[in-house]
Amino acid sequence: QTKFEPTKKMSTYLLAIIVSDYTHLYATQGDVIRIWGRRAAIEQGQGNYALNVTGPVLDFFQSYYNISYPLSKSDQIALPDFYFGAMENWGLVTYRETNLLYDPVTSSIRNKETTATIIAHELAHMWFGNLVTLRWWNEVWLNEGFASYVSYLGADHAEPTWSVKDLILLDDVHRVFSVDALVSSHPLSSKEDSIILPDQISEQFDVISYSKVHRHQKDLILKLFKSSFFFLQGYLNHFAYSNMIGNDLWQHLEMAVEANNVSLPHPVYDIMNRWVLQMGFPVVTIDTSTGKVSQKHFLLDPESNVTLKSPYNYEWLIPVRWMKSGVVQRNIWWLMEKEGFGSSWVLANINVTGYYRVNYDLGNWERLLSQVALILFSLVSTNLALRTTSYLLVETEYIPWQSALNNLDYYYLMLDRTEVYQPMQDYMKKLVTPLFLHFKNITSEWTHVPDRLTDQYNQVNAIRMACTTGVTECQKLTTTWFKQWMDRPQHNLIHPNLRSAVYCSAMAAGDEAEWEFGWSQLKNATVASEASKLMSALACSNNTYLSYTLNPAMIRKQDATSVITSVASNRVGQGLAWDFVREQWEYMFTQYGVGSFSFASMISGVTARFSTTAELQQLKEFEREHSAAGFGSATLALQQALERTTANINWLQQNKQEVLDWTQNGNT
Repeated sequence: QTKFEPTKKMSTYLLAIIVSDYTHLYATQGDVIRIWGRRAAIEQGQGNYALNVTGPVLDFFQSYYNISYPLSKSDQIALPDFYFGAMENWGLVTYRETNLLYDPVTSSIRNKETTATIIAHELAHMWFGNLVTLRWWNEVWLNEGFASYVSYLGADHAEPTWSVKDLILLDDVHRVFSVDALVSSHPLSSKEDSIILPDQISEQFDVISYSKVHRHQKDLILKLFKSSFFFLQGYLNHFAYSNMIGNDLWQHLEMAVEANNVSLPHPVYDIMNRWVLQMGFPVVTIDTSTGKVSQKHFLLDPESNVTLKSPYNYEWLIPVRWMKSGVVQRNIWWLMEKEGFGSSWVLANINVTGYYRVNYDLGNWERLLSQVALILFSLVSTNLALRTTSYLLVETEYIPWQSALNNLDYYYLMLDRTEVYQPMQDYMKKLVTPLFLHFKNITSEWTHVPDRLTDQYNQVNAIRMACTTGVTECQKLTTTWFKQWMDRPQHNLIHPNLRSAVYCSAMAAGDEAEWEFGWSQLKNATVASEASKLMSALACSNNTYLSYTLNPAMIRKQDATSVITSVASNRVGQGLAWDFVREQWEYMFTQYGVGSFSFASMISGVTARFSTTAELQQLKEFEREHSAAGFGSATLALQQALERTTANINWLQQNKQEVLDWTQNGNT
């Protein structure tokens, strides 16, 4: 006879029942922790890391929330075909295999970090989302935004040498800014009666809900210091085993403010609702010559028409952390105070802790050029933005490089089908060659792995960009490594950290033999992370495998949309992927679209390069042709694609010639 413990009061969406022949690993440290998976995967040790990291993460959250884990056991299970990245079912968390399983022989350090942060994200939900649950799906950010933020804290506790908290800027800010700068974005909170249908609910699970909230909360949390911990404890205890709304959160934060005598310019609800109830974000413009400070709703296309009314007229109360001539100044709240700047250089939004962008007068930008490596390209002239990249010639740190590459990626998307592409490639080749040689040197001719996590990540950047831009030594290196693997398929000596970059480079440079070998290795892969690397690399080839995506025997359903997106990321495959989506839309929507969050990502990925009037017209025709079948959870993504394409057309018309002139003549 099997007996079960009484089920605690819980939301129905958090219930999961799994019947399987899987096996598990377990540990007992007060509560039972079990990691479940396919028998072969568990016996190969692929669940060991998840088991080792779960205990420390649970301990951290129990301390952080100051509330014990509400259940007596924590089961986590890896599923081979699962639409979502993970799901925080209470006490039985489900994951894609790539997000829970880690193989020490074939998985990369990036895979390891992904496992740690996603486990931390899901376990954070055991309190924030499960113990206390949002009242309705119009406020998904109450669950996902906070869990996204504290996932970095939990992973940082489990792996303190990684400094993963420093990666928040790179992982989240660029992505959320690019979407929230559109008039087709949406506020964090919507009216309850506007989110009813399943597809409307699915659309709420986007980068806005996951990444925007912790960006605008961070400065206030910093201001509250330790009082924020007491606020969380009181909030979670008050609403335990029940539902709440956003204003409940602000009420408890206000109580913490009053109890700790924290000085704020307005009540918490007034400050926070300006960020929650209106879409977008401000750009703060500082004129150091006049001392004038102003703010404006930042839009990717300044000429676009904002039709969604805001209760605050798109004005925000902004916590500004700033420095003058290298000295950190006292915080100011814009709309409350003005500051004099004189002739000193000024840098606002230090460490990008606030959810806003900053623009300066040209004189201050010029003064900043010698002080900072990171400038947000969309705020300054193309010439000034490109001038900042010259700093990369002497830069070896990951965060400046990755930030620059995130910005330059847009330039590539807009220009890699034009005559500007080769001059851009030549310029980037000049920038990345010293970085490539730096890592060749510190790894003793690629025989060692750098110690720091960020150095390991930047080594991948060095190889990927060097090979992509045509550094001969890099291309010879990757093709040699791949050929050695082809000669001895059972002995892959390519380091797991480098496999994504090496596989892609070798596929791009190779022919049918390399592609067929990669496909064979994919079909025989026993580790999900290795299969994922191969799946992405196959899209780097001029050969395409789009026809395989709709055959579940060839490509798992969970991976179909990501394969299409990968093909579209290749400038050669972009047009093929778009044609494929147009031709197969109704079948794909019926078979793959219901309940899938990935359809929105696919639309965004396939249309990311669109920058011509012909492509805009095709997109409008696609919308009209399939309006009867609908677009489900990709409806908002389609509107954003239309808006982004219009903005891209304008950007290309205004900047293409300037980029060409600069890359040909101005970078010497």
